[in-house]
Amino acid sequence: MQMLFQGDIGKQTPEQVQHSFWDARSDADLDPDTRGFAEDIFRVASVREAEIDSLIEQHSANWRLTRMPAVDRNVLRAAVAEMLGFPATPAPIIINESLEVARRYSAPESINFLNGVLDAIAKSRVKSS
Repeated sequence: MQMLFQGDIGKQTPEQVQHSFWDARSDADLDPDTRGFAEDIFRVASVREAEIDSLIEQHSANWRLTRMPAVDRNVLRAAVAEMLGFPATPAPIIINESLEVARRYSAPESINFLNGVLDAIAKSRVKSS
């Protein structure tokens, strides 16, 4: 989510984000698997950005992405990227983990909104399968 946020707010390309994000972190002891997973989510979100944004807008009743708080927008993007890129991971787990991130970085009133949008996307993906 932080990489997506950096690219979104900083108007950076995915390549710029990948180049600068890890250099700016003090997590020198970050587990390589965790870093790899974060990079995979970021890659899927970047490559499938139009599809992800369309899904979010379709399921976020009367909310355009540009009107959403940046943290919420990027929590949604990361979660949907995980749903699309890692279909073996159950949607409830993805949603729960995303809400934990939101509890840390977003406003308390965003949690219900994010949960509703992600649940609607997950249900629509089950119906289309």
